[in-house]
Amino acid sequence: MKLAEALQERADLNRKIAQLKDRLRDNALHQEGESPAEDPMELLSEIDSSLLRLEEIISKVNLKNSQTIVEGKSITEWISRRDCLQMKLSAYDRLIESASGMIHRASGREIKILSSVDVRSLRKVRDSIAKEIREVDNLIQRTNWETDL
Repeated sequence: MKLAEALQERADLNRKIAQLKDRLRDNALHQEGESPAEDPMELLSEIDSSLLRLEEIISKVNLKNSQTIVEGKSITEWISRRDCLQMKLSAYDRLIESASGMIHRASGREIKILSSVDVRSLRKVRDSIAKEIREVDNLIQRTNWETDL
């Protein structure tokens, strides 16, 4: 199994567990004289087995990510880099959005609102951050499909 396939299975298990939790909630109560649509104890059992498999996959993926070195860094380090770049990009996006907002004045005598940053240069930095995120993500994805779990 490739690392990417394990990640897909992990995502599927997370969705399945969320659905099982919803079904469990929906079947926790029933009207007197009727039966619930599904047995809550069976749903709990299915949740337990899904969580055991999820735990196994998460452990293997995390171990493999920390052991697999690409361009001098572990996959774990690359994932951390990508996550932090995404947070940085978000901060730039919010600043650019706020600083480039148009303020409409009814007359020339009202208070003039000016941007406190150079939006054009911030957009260039933002674009370079986005490019690096794409490159790091491509590296991670390529490695995931090349690496055996």
